[in-house]
Amino acid sequence: MPVPLDEFPIHQGPQSMKYFLTSDRNTYDRCIMHALSRDGEGQVAVGLGVYPHVGVIDAYVAVRQGRSLSSLRTSAALGDDRMRQEVGPMRIEVLEGLQRVRFTCDDEAHGITADLTWEGAFPAVDEPRHIRRQGDDVILDAFRFVQTAAVTGSLAVDGRELLGEGVDWVGARDRSWGIRPVGQGAPAGKPHEPAMWWCWIPLRFDDFALMLVLEEDADGYRTINEAVRIHPDGRIEQLGWAEPEITYRPRTRYPVHATIGLKERGGRELTLEIEPLGPMPLSVGLGYGPDDDGWNHGRWMGESWSQRVDHDLDDDAVRQRVAWSMIDHAARATLDGHVGHGIFEHMALGRHDPSGFADLMAV
Repeated sequence: MPVPLDEFPIHQGPQSMKYFLTSDRNTYDRCIMHALSRDGEGQVAVGLGVYPHVGVIDAYVAVRQGRSLSSLRTSAALGDDRMRQEVGPMRIEVLEGLQRVRFTCDDEAHGITADLTWEGAFPAVDEPRHIRRQGDDVILDAFRFVQTAAVTGSLAVDGRELLGEGVDWVGARDRSWGIRPVGQGAPAGKPHEPAMWWCWIPLRFDDFALMLVLEEDADGYRTINEAVRIHPDGRIEQLGWAEPEITYRPRTRYPVHATIGLKERGGRELTLEIEPLGPMPLSVGLGYGPDDDGWNHGRWMGESWSQRVDHDLDDDAVRQRVAWSMIDHAARATLDGHVGHGIFEHMALGRHDPSGFADLMAV
């Protein structure tokens, strides 16, 4: 039977839009949208994903107030109408493609309500296709676009308003699709020592936006190198081979500062300084971990499921989990005399020779 998407001239192959062209069980299509106050004390991340080959749709909203993190997660059986991005009390509406996207959450029973709109500050841009292997097995093959934005609307946790009329939060959002580990996952095969060094950095300035995507293997070999400046007219300016230097808190891999060397065409050198202001650990409440309080993206939780979890980021047990998590830091940045804000997403897992990490436990 056809599905509603089949009414539109968007087919990429000779079959219904109900089906992906790959049969890989780890097929996914999802988004994440960030917003943060300029002092870094307030931060929200929302996301929604569909996992067609395991029959799951899920969504979440996570709100950080200082060192307190509250997350609401919901999951359900995936239906045929992909035009309706809704699960439980959460809904995403594309008001204007690549320009305005609205997220709503009406769940007073769990204490988190939101009505937020991301308005593109600069044009959305593609990132390089991202392929990652574990041994010889492809565990990630995905494509993504990203956009910085202004975020307006309302957001409340347990009756406390965090964002209201006249308040301007800085935002960034991305949508990605392809394959990546989903749900309970496949049985483990030959063991591989994990190694991943990664930076994903969307930053909004007054007159331009920056987007950096950097990934290296244990030897420091750069597998992704993208550093661009996006201008209001849509012009994309490449900024050469990024040279990062990250300062970590002693005895940890928690970044406290980043300096990244960039270069314009013609040879003029630029220095991007980044100050992390507060952490949003993706595997604590947001479902990016393999077992995040009993849930992760694409995991079958039943026909209809919702759960709220709260975490004190200074609790010792939570700090241990954060140490192994990808973290989306609210960040302040400076470049060439301009001040901007956005997300500094970073992970340094396992051996990374350029950072001086000899193995998984090195700090």
